[in-house]
Amino acid sequence: MPNFTEKFSDNLSRLPAVDTVAAIELKDKSGAQAGKLENKPGQAGSVRVYHWLAQTFGAITPEAAQLGLEIYAEHTQDAIANPGKHPNIDRLFAIKTAEQTLQVNVRS
Repeated sequence: MPNFTEKFSDNLSRLPAVDTVAAIELKDKSGAQAGKLENKPGQAGSVRVYHWLAQTFGAITPEAAQLGLEIYAEHTQDAIANPGKHPNIDRLFAIKTAEQTLQVNVRS
């Protein structure tokens, strides 16, 4: 497990590249789409975070969500101060129980 810091760019550099990932689709427990992150400017960092969390935990579980909030570092604090500004971080705040776990489908 990487040692994460209080700076998102440092944390992101500790995660593997996802150059072959075009998008990540998130599905809730019922299989309904819960979000989509495309590997493009403005979302590429989140694709990298969500991809690593899914690889590490098997899904975006409550434990994965908590670690994801740590990885986002200063952006997590900004998301708390500005709800809605960071939807990919807000999504992690919402995952508090096993029933809220999100499955991740990777598109190349």
